[in-house]
Amino acid sequence: MAAKNSEEQTSDAKNASNSTPNTTQGKGRPTPKRKVAQAQGLRPLVPENTKEQRKRAKERMRARENREYEAMRTGDINNMPKSERLPWRVYIRDYVDARFNIGEYFIPVAIAILLLSVLFTAIWPNGVVSIVLMGLMYVYLIAIVIDVAVMWKRLKKKLIAKYGEQAVAKGMRSASYAWSRAIQMRRWRLPKPRYAKRSEYAENGIIK
Repeated sequence: MAAKNSEEQTSDAKNASNSTPNTTQGKGRPTPKRKVAQAQGLRPLVPENTKEQRKRAKERMRARENREYEAMRTGDINNMPKSERLPWRVYIRDYVDARFNIGEYFIPVAIAILLLSVLFTAIWPNGVVSIVLMGLMYVYLIAIVIDVAVMWKRLKKKLIAKYGEQAVAKGMRSASYAWSRAIQMRRWRLPKPRYAKRSEYAENGIIK
């Protein structure tokens, strides 16, 4: 009798469960996964660069670089790169360009000594002439180092007096900038010297 009552209670519970309305239904489609829902809901605040946009950006960058190079080639300070427009860098260039630098003929002198060394070695294999030429090359290098060191010592004082300590600070690399320009041939220097002749620097107030 107890078993019969238990079976009837179980049957009634099943019927009640089946008769309860399903509140989770009603969308007519399965609930999307969390990753899918997040992917659908996310929208970038800034649109992704398209291929055409990247192409235009490269063209603008190339045009700017060409404009800056042309300005350096012609001596147009206003359109040069920002680092080349710094007032103390302009002064360094003018100062170096206004003086005669022993090192500005380094490349042609080195090539000439090398060719002479090869030529005389072929004619006189004993190598004495080559040793002499090599000695001359070392003497020339020492002269360059002394000349540039003297130049920078004087230039540094003028930069500090005119622009303050920031002009010769380590991060400005003013020393290496002056040294590298001093050992370049005048016609190969970039930015281009502002005046064609050295005498014009004194006329325009450039301190030698």
